[in-house]
Amino acid sequence: MPIKKILVVDDSPTERHVLTDLLAKNGYQVLAADSGEQGIALAKQEHPDLILMDVVMPGMNGYQATRTLTRDEATRDIPIIMCTSKNQETDKIWGMRQGAHDYLVKPLDHQVLLAKIKAFG
Repeated sequence: MPIKKILVVDDSPTERHVLTDLLAKNGYQVLAADSGEQGIALAKQEHPDLILMDVVMPGMNGYQATRTLTRDEATRDIPIIMCTSKNQETDKIWGMRQGAHDYLVKPLDHQVLLAKIKAFG
């Protein structure tokens, strides 16, 4: 199934804007959430084809939100790419254990991100 609708979950307005702009210019419909809690609610409501998840956010972090989404019947089939500044190997391993399908470290290489999104489609 081709990826058409992408949910960006990031507490940084700048990151949300940059990713939303990049994805929209490449033909994707973009939804945005500024917290893990809002991301979960939007994922359940909108059923995006893919989620880009930040890790470091106030309240529910990206690891917790990813774990919640991958354990929920309604959202567990949505692939999640973690996009975070946390660059240690243990961070990546932990993210993948929470159910993430891929893990990218900020600053994001936009061409790599777009290639990974295409690969899911």
